[in-house]
Formats: sequence, structure tokens, C-alpha cells
Amino acid sequence: MIWNPVPTELTTAATDAVLAILCVVALGLIRHRRTVDPWKVGLWSWLLGLLALASVLGAIAHGLELTDRVRDLLWQPLYLCLGLAVGLFTVAAIRDRLGEPAARRALPWMIVLGFGFFAITRIGSGTFLVFIAYEAVAMLSALVLYLDAAIRPRVPGAALMAVGVTLNLLAAAVQQSSVSLDLAGIPLDHNGVFHLVQMVAVVVLTAGVLRGLNPEEPSDRP
Repeated sequence: MIWNPVPTELTTAATDAVLAILCVVALGLIRHRRTVDPWKVGLWSWLLGLLALASVLGAIAHGLELTDRVRDLLWQPLYLCLGLAVGLFTVAAIRDRLGEPAARRALPWMIVLGFGFFAITRIGSGTFLVFIAYEAVAMLSALVLYLDAAIRPRVPGAALMAVGVTLNLLAAAVQQSSVSLDLAGIPLDHNGVFHLVQMVAVVVLTAGVLRGLNPEEPSDRP
């Protein structure tokens, strides 16, 4: 096993690995509330599991010295995981604002859309730009739903979810920028900073989900 000689690639791999661990911890915390709302917990378990797997694959792709062919093979399941995770996030937002029946109806369509995004990455160029555009549309849709849920029906945790979605959008913007940081001698390029913002987003979103799964929280959701 040979480590990637580029320092920022190594730090990107490290932040990917931390993000994966954070997703697994968040998944465990949410699974503890599965008796409150099994369907919602199942949805978030899949979402966080897919994000954790994508982060592990990203850590390998960035952290190791690999041939172009092997790296390309790793990107394929990674993009599939991300595409499905984004689709499931949209379903989660629909569930919180419009209820479980609407989310169940949307679920197969969003899964098909996730696979459709993956198919586009196989035949097109600028793959990550395609993902950013796909994620932006999904996240903006989710943001509208959560803002509405926070203002009118006062769904528990909706305000936190809106903040988490905003952070995800910020992370996407960072990834497309040339921003870099040096944290006590640890160099981070835009990918590393992207992961740091995503970590904060995962923490906020997990707090929002847990608040929504608190059986003592009142809810005016129809």
C-alpha cells in the first residue's frame, strides 16, 4: 500500500474518513429512536449509510496512490451512493413537511432519479459538476420544504434541518471554489474544506432529526 504523495490529497482522505465515522455515529444515534418512527429512521439509516460508504470510498481514492483505472472504478459506486443519498434526502424533506404517504409515493421516483444521475456520470464529462447541479436542485427543494415546515406547521426540528441544508449548499459552493486552509500546518484544499463544512452539516441535521423523533415534541404537521 502506497500513500498518495500529494499532501492535500492525504488531508482530503483524512477528512473523508472522519466524515464517514461521523455518519456512522449519527446513524447509531438515530437508530436508537427507531421505535418512535420506524419508517423515518429506516430512511435516515439508508441515507447516512450511503454517505458513510461514499466517504470511505473517497478516502481510499484520495489517500492511496492508485492507477487511473482503479480510481475510476472507485468513483463509480461512490457517485451511485451520493446520487441515491441526495434522492433519499429529498424524500426525507417531503416526509417531514407533507407526511409519510407523500414520501412513500416519492421514494421510488427519487431512487430512479438517483440511478439516472449515476447513468449520466457514466456517459458525460464534468462528473462532479453534474453532481453539484443535481445536489443543488435537490437541496434547494428540501430547503423550501423545511423553511415552510419551520414557519407554518412548526414541525419539530425543521429549523435545524433548514440550517443543515443551507450548510450543505455552502459545502457545495466551497467544493467548486479555490478556497484552501492551513490549520496548524495541516494543508486543506477545497475538497478538505468541503468535508469540514459537511461535517458541521451532518451534526446539525442529526440534531434536527433527533428533535423530530422526540415523542414529547408537539407537532402541527398535517
